[in-house]
Amino acid sequence: MRFDVITLFPDMVRAPFRYSLMARAIDAGLFGLQVHDLRQFAADRHRVCDDYPFGGGEGMVLKVDPIARAIAAAAQRGVRKQVLLTSPGGRRLDQAFARELAQLDQVLIVCGHYEGVDERVRQHIVDGEVSIGDYVLTGGELAACVIIDVVARLLPGVVGSRASVDNESFENGLLDHPQYTRPRVFDGLAVPEVLLSGDHGRIARWRRQEALRRTWRDRPDLLENAPLSEEDRRFLGALDVRRDSGFEAGSSDEHES
Repeated sequence: MRFDVITLFPDMVRAPFRYSLMARAIDAGLFGLQVHDLRQFAADRHRVCDDYPFGGGEGMVLKVDPIARAIAAAAQRGVRKQVLLTSPGGRRLDQAFARELAQLDQVLIVCGHYEGVDERVRQHIVDGEVSIGDYVLTGGELAACVIIDVVARLLPGVVGSRASVDNESFENGLLDHPQYTRPRVFDGLAVPEVLLSGDHGRIARWRRQEALRRTWRDRPDLLENAPLSEEDRRFLGALDVRRDSGFEAGSSDEHES
């Protein structure tokens, strides 16, 4: 798979992928990253890629023609691809969207900037828009990096353990369960005994219940679409009863029922 990013600030995109797991994956050829300087596709000798908006208004707008030329140069022929514009009005990036993108051969990202892009880019040049959240960034470069990181780690071999990816937050519609490591006791705080029991069935059940508890407490909206068993629903119902009764649903290894 290959990611292509069109941006006014190429080094902002390249820098995060020079380190850690992503750098090793690129070096190993597990995915490719090409960053294209939008200024190289401007028609004038001053490499101007933005202009004042027709009709007046504050700020500058990215021009349609250099973006169109950059996309034409970067897009691979005969492959499964999407051309996406970073935009607050785009489809929200989540794990389901990331899995869709991970099935493609090429994802090409156009980084918005300034007051946005010429509307003809949105309507006629790109395939869609993508947002990483309901807030405003200075430009689309950081959003592009997030998109690449989220999608790339779903590709075979990028993360060493497939099980590690499958068990992460949002993969099963829930937040992840709590994790512990050495020391067993820190400042009077002990690791739950169930995790030291060696009973894999109990541990799996505890982790599932703690994932449900954490999601119920911190992101209850996720439960609306999460795949839940009857046992899960009974456990969540018990949490609701405890809350309605004024009892706090705290974490422990005693709630396995």
